[in-house]
Amino acid sequence: MHDRPTDSQRHTMIAVAAYYLAERRGFAPGGAEDDWRQAEQAIDAMIAARQLTERTDDETRGRLIRNALVLRETAGERAVPATPDTNSETART
Repeated sequence: MHDRPTDSQRHTMIAVAAYYLAERRGFAPGGAEDDWRQAEQAIDAMIAARQLTERTDDETRGRLIRNALVLRETAGERAVPATPDTNSETART
């Protein structure tokens, strides 16, 4: 077991990621469901890659999520999170 986030933590992370995705598209109406699905995919991939764990603090989680979404956008991707930051606290745990 690698200290996966709780269901509540996962839900909160998805909500944060969905907010960032909505923000990126200017909060235009009609995209909330797509934002949520993309956020779920991104967060689940980050959890599977052990970028996000139960022990990751809220501030670090927010930064990692936002950075992963921004890096994906820069690379022209939408569903695959960025590679782990080897300098981050979570990468060492």
